[in-house]
Amino acid sequence: MELIRQKIESRSLTSGKITEPETAPTIVLVGNPNVGKSVVFGYLTKKYVTVSNYPGTTVEIALGKVQYKGKTYRLIDTPGTNSLLPNSEDEKVTRDILLGGQVSAIIQIGDAKNLFRTLYLTIQLLETRLPLILNLNMMDEARSNGVDIDLETLESILQVSLNQSVAIRKQGLDTILPKVMGSTPTDFFVNYGALIESAVQKIESFLPAVHVSKRALALMLISGDDTLLNWLRPRLSADALGEIGRIITELSQQYDEPLDVIVSRVRIRKVNEILRRVLRREIKHGNGVSQFLGDLAVHPVWGVPILLVVLYVMYQVVGVFGAGTLVDFFENVVFGEWINPAARYGVDRLIPVPLIRDFLVGEYGMITMALAYGFAIILPIVATFFFLFSILEDSGYLPRLAAMMNRIFRVMGLNGKAILPMVLGLGCDTMATLTTRILETRKERIIVTLLLALGVPCSAQLGVILAMISVLPFTAALIWIGVILFVLFMVGYLSARMVGGPKSDFIIELPPIRIPEFSNIAYKTLARIEWYLKEVIPLFILGTAILFVLDKLQILSLIRVAASPVVVKWLGLPVETTDAFLIGFLRRDYGAAGLFQLSRDGLLSNNQVLVSIITITLFIPCIANFLMIIKERGLKIALQMTAFILPFAFLVGGLLNVTLNRLGVNF
Repeated sequence: MELIRQKIESRSLTSGKITEPETAPTIVLVGNPNVGKSVVFGYLTKKYVTVSNYPGTTVEIALGKVQYKGKTYRLIDTPGTNSLLPNSEDEKVTRDILLGGQVSAIIQIGDAKNLFRTLYLTIQLLETRLPLILNLNMMDEARSNGVDIDLETLESILQVSLNQSVAIRKQGLDTILPKVMGSTPTDFFVNYGALIESAVQKIESFLPAVHVSKRALALMLISGDDTLLNWLRPRLSADALGEIGRIITELSQQYDEPLDVIVSRVRIRKVNEILRRVLRREIKHGNGVSQFLGDLAVHPVWGVPILLVVLYVMYQVVGVFGAGTLVDFFENVVFGEWINPAARYGVDRLIPVPLIRDFLVGEYGMITMALAYGFAIILPIVATFFFLFSILEDSGYLPRLAAMMNRIFRVMGLNGKAILPMVLGLGCDTMATLTTRILETRKERIIVTLLLALGVPCSAQLGVILAMISVLPFTAALIWIGVILFVLFMVGYLSARMVGGPKSDFIIELPPIRIPEFSNIAYKTLARIEWYLKEVIPLFILGTAILFVLDKLQILSLIRVAASPVVVKWLGLPVETTDAFLIGFLRRDYGAAGLFQLSRDGLLSNNQVLVSIITITLFIPCIANFLMIIKERGLKIALQMTAFILPFAFLVGGLLNVTLNRLGVNF
């Protein structure tokens, strides 16, 4: 097969270099969302990976290299897509990658238990006339759900090589490369009717000769893909584009429905025809306990206690075990008895300069504060949270949470999909802001970005907050939850009426409830801990250094005095909490850690703990999230959000303090 250069210029976001030449053959991974594409990509590329922004977009793609029989191949993992007719920026990037250069072959990763969705995309990929293999993943789940596929017949109909896999167990992945190396373009054909076929032939006569078939391009144009015109303009004359537009206009006048509906209906009919031939048994939507639990999780009544059970388990594991048992051991034993005494002993004897000694082991020391906070207090908390969050991801519960919350989110001008970035925000608000791209409208993306920045604590912050709540009466914990949820709902409700734009439909696939693979959970947890060590610990060190400088220059005391009317009189907190809010500008979780330490030292009463955690939960976004908001939504919107959130957080915290005092409530 002909192998020609594909060049993608991008800005690397993670470590790792792709060193193979630009002329290396390019293989592209394509598939619907949530079909195990990333697992296959990781298996094939091993460690040779970079993650980059696709040129001119905020969409990330993964690039790697694979070795086969002594030859190097470039591998691109594209964003999940349901169609080559893009309805989102992610889908447009996938389409553009296929159009942007000479792709040697496509590996389509499909969900074996959802063959309809898989084949709907397969048909469009085959129409490009690019070499293709179809890897049916999750074959174990398909069989357990009663999906019995006649693979030989399917292979014969599509005229492509099929591969079976269970990616999370690494089964069937070693046969992908041999099959893709032998793949060739096929003659698979779908007849769209005399009128459309005639229009396709006419449009083809004006299109340039490129590596993707003219038929595929013509069908995209007929289906109303206006974004394709930007790609065509440098390649066609204005007269040719005008003729193509005239042909499509004349064709549309011969139908009572939009052309994209006609084309889609033909493809659906073709997929159903194939399914009738290759499915030996009727597809089930789950089996036994899996189906029962899956149905309960989205039940309007029983879904609520299931959610409460999930939250209770998180509280016990993260708040009690992680923030209690593990933090006590690491803080009091590892750092309190071993590391800090050894560090002070070594520094006192090796370093004669008092300023440097204070910088390393003083009140705001790099070892005694920065590393102690980062490793002894925060790491055990985020590690237990990451572990539980990975279980929720792989169990199939998160999409059900979206379905259950759809009705509530509708009131805020959103749909159930909004819960996904907000739940991901419990891991990292910065990354969750990126995932708002899954939302269809600008209005939804702005509202969810605001809610993430306002009241969704990241894993590190949430873990610390859960630890602080664990010492409070249950009533106080309910007040914290109630205030935060009320604020999020109120702000979302008002934002939906202030931010213009339409609502979108809610369509989401519910995967089966499954028992997660421990190896996959461990891999995800370790990967996220690695992110924490690389991204957060350096910021803890920087934050401590800033506090050290401010303290030595007496600026910290001046800030305490200036902020005392708000912190002491309005919030009713000791002046020492100013440090926590100050460093919260850098990292909200670091600010929470400061409050946690004050609480452990007995400097905060239960009422003050409640007021402080509500205020820090609603506090302004950290620097990393602020920069991400600028990147995604623009500087103006980022500044507007910050200007609203900062005074609003202190307003809510102060009102709670005043209310507790007026009512004489003491926890």
